[in-house]
Amino acid sequence: MSIFTHSARGSVLLVGAGPGDLGLLTVKGLRALEAADVIVADRLGARPVIDQLEAERGRRLDAEIIDVGKLPGHHPVPQQRINEILVDRARAGHRVVRLKGGDPFVFGRGGEELAHCHANGVDVQVVPGVTSANSVPAVAGIPLTHRGLATAYTVITGHDQLAELGGGRDHTVVVLMGIGTLAHSAMILARGARGADCPVAIIEDGYGTGQRVTIGTLATIAFQAASRQVRSPAVVVVGDVVTLSPYADGAFETEQPRTELTRNP
Repeated sequence: MSIFTHSARGSVLLVGAGPGDLGLLTVKGLRALEAADVIVADRLGARPVIDQLEAERGRRLDAEIIDVGKLPGHHPVPQQRINEILVDRARAGHRVVRLKGGDPFVFGRGGEELAHCHANGVDVQVVPGVTSANSVPAVAGIPLTHRGLATAYTVITGHDQLAELGGGRDHTVVVLMGIGTLAHSAMILARGARGADCPVAIIEDGYGTGQRVTIGTLATIAFQAASRQVRSPAVVVVGDVVTLSPYADGAFETEQPRTELTRNP
């Protein structure tokens, strides 16, 4: 049975590629890629999964691949144009996969693409993915909740209003797309109940060859990130759960938090 909706006008699947590791792509997502006529792919998460899948198969996917990847501050294919591509290709009778990094509905603008397809009479379904908000902290051994340390967590971007975010160190904060605004974000969070000595971790290039972990506090993390030339993509985790990471071993027993480097096996 086909994973796509049976329609003479084609259909669209919004597929979450996860953080960029083929092993974290869902089975349904894999079947969608194998059945697609057209794949409209993001840069982060999505493109590495395609490359790994083709390397594993020893040949290219049968589908036409349209690269719509965005760089920080540079969107060569605007979101409105991406929406139009999905509708146009589906109306031409194609089985279209919109392959998005992480999960389509976690800061992925998947809701906008879903609404645009619906508004234009195109059959569309969503295949959830593993969001980097959960998976990337895991590579550093950081649970977002933990008995006695944290009972809730919030996922936010570095562009959002952190001043309005309540809670203390037992309320974990995961910041996506937050490296460019790290100094400001750390200052805002330090002024609240979390305090300047609240533990912070930055995980760069989770699941990639440049994977690296930096451990500090809200008072020190901006300086550490600058001195280590931390770059996107990266996930920032704020809260007492950071102390559970093996890379934080002993870091909060001295005045100088240490940093660690890790790579995939």
